[in-house]
Amino acid sequence: QVQLVESGGGLVQAGGSLRLSCAASGRTFGSYAMGWFRQAPGKEREFIATISQSGGSTVYADSVKGRFTISRANAKNTMYLQMSSLRPEDTAVYYCAARRGIATVQSADYGSWGQGTQVTVSS
Repeated sequence: QVQLVESGGGLVQAGGSLRLSCAASGRTFGSYAMGWFRQAPGKEREFIATISQSGGSTVYADSVKGRFTISRANAKNTMYLQMSSLRPEDTAVYYCAARRGIATVQSADYGSWGQGTQVTVSS
């Protein structure tokens, strides 16, 4: 299992930007498909974006398409989520996740999770 640590969360005004990072341990980061999910209070965990092992394939939730960009740097064992045009409804704890095999949008498919980083967007 790969160990994951998110960073970069914080408080931002609506319309602002943040970049989240997900640092992975080990030497096999490039063999994992990666995903970002989020969970707001009282709501279920929600898929945000996923990226293939090479970074050549990405999928986004409709709610963030055109505003968020997922990317990865395999040489740095790190994945990113660039978030722009943030809205109050983007407020949540953001998690990164890893899985062997193809990138999917289902949280149940991911076996490794980070501890989460809080993103709060004020209106």
